[in-house]
Amino acid sequence: MGSFEVDAMPYRTLTIQEVARMLGTDVRRVERMAQRGEIPCQKVGGQFRFNRAEVTEWLQQRFGGMSDEHLAQVDAGMTEQRQTPEDEMIISPLLRLEAVTTNLGSRTKDSTLRELAALAEKTGLVLNPQELVEAVLHREELHSTAMENGIAIPHPRRPLPYAIAEPILAVARTTGGIAFGAPDGRLTDLFFLTASQDDRHHPHILARLCRMLYDEAFVASLREAEAPQEMIELMKKRELEVISQ
Repeated sequence: MGSFEVDAMPYRTLTIQEVARMLGTDVRRVERMAQRGEIPCQKVGGQFRFNRAEVTEWLQQRFGGMSDEHLAQVDAGMTEQRQTPEDEMIISPLLRLEAVTTNLGSRTKDSTLRELAALAEKTGLVLNPQELVEAVLHREELHSTAMENGIAIPHPRRPLPYAIAEPILAVARTTGGIAFGAPDGRLTDLFFLTASQDDRHHPHILARLCRMLYDEAFVASLREAEAPQEMIELMKKRELEVISQ
């Protein structure tokens, strides 16, 4: 596992230049978005200021609808902001055999979230299981993390620096689809529960996951995988493809 930074000021104000880097775009576009009220911000002394937590949450809600190109831009922006190598694997190091299953038996949204949290707990990295469960349940109450094509990426709204020892990722396929609030009305059967300790690593994981899952052939292969180890190998191979693009 790599080293993970815990931001000492997770809710600090960002400048428009920092937001542009975070989104992988240019300052003029962010300024237009701010003027139109398309991104959360405040104007202080004639300058736009952005709360990091608000921007992170705003971004999380839009990942599912982004194009592959836009996701790649955000991924690159996050990589630059976190000052990590362009070819660094950030999903693969989180994959642990004990936190992957092809046979999650849940039938409801809440029970699925609780089972996913229990799966993550098997890694030994969850210090406060109840806080993790409450955080993902609360996030789903506000806005579903289900995307199209039967996929959901449950995650807390905020980093959990005291509930987990390291960033976590639990991967599960349910035996039957779950009504999870997907925008296309489809049942959800592939779940990726993730949580991190800081608000820079967290959206980077989400952006990279969404890039990986943008490929329908890859998603189909996850559905056909016969064992957890096969799912892990497929995900590692797919992340290598993504970072080499």
